[in-house]
Amino acid sequence: MTVELMICDVQATLHDAAGRTFDAWAWTWVDGPAPPGPMRGVTAEAALAHLSHTARRRMIPVGVIGPRSATADQVEMATALGAALAAHGLAVLCGGKSGVMEAVARGCTENGGFCLAFLPEEEWRVANDFVTLPLATGIGKARNVLIAQASCALIAVGGEYGTLSEVAFGLHFGKPVFGLCDAPNVPGVQQCGSVFEVMGRLARTLLE
Repeated sequence: MTVELMICDVQATLHDAAGRTFDAWAWTWVDGPAPPGPMRGVTAEAALAHLSHTARRRMIPVGVIGPRSATADQVEMATALGAALAAHGLAVLCGGKSGVMEAVARGCTENGGFCLAFLPEEEWRVANDFVTLPLATGIGKARNVLIAQASCALIAVGGEYGTLSEVAFGLHFGKPVFGLCDAPNVPGVQQCGSVFEVMGRLARTLLE
């Protein structure tokens, strides 16, 4: 079911058709008084972008996963995805290494976003140069479980066996998983053809 979304420009608040207000700190809909002014309908993507400018909001992580040996198309897609996530006020969570991980981190941080990385090593300095907050887990490939569990949603850009394991863990944990650019095609993964499409689906999922 798609939620009808509206913004009250007087208070700069986000509302749904049931009259509820979106709490950008708790990331949930709450009952409250009617807004003191006219409202205009917005798309889910526009609603997310609006929330990114809300004074009291909590930044939630979207996991982006993909191979270290990424193709040129995957690097381009991941970079654009990182920029889009930053523009919509969402934090990027990745593995902090090269390939898709470096590309999404670059797209995110170069556009004013926040990129968190769970590194397999015990040294945070091995992270790529675009990670905002590198966390050295010291647990090797088991960090894939942490990425899947900590993310509100996962987006796979391409993928090899490591990506497939993260996809499987994400689905096991009940997380929405989206696929781009030859991501693992397994039941439960919502395959998308563009960053625009994945952002639309992600926004609707997060706000429903």
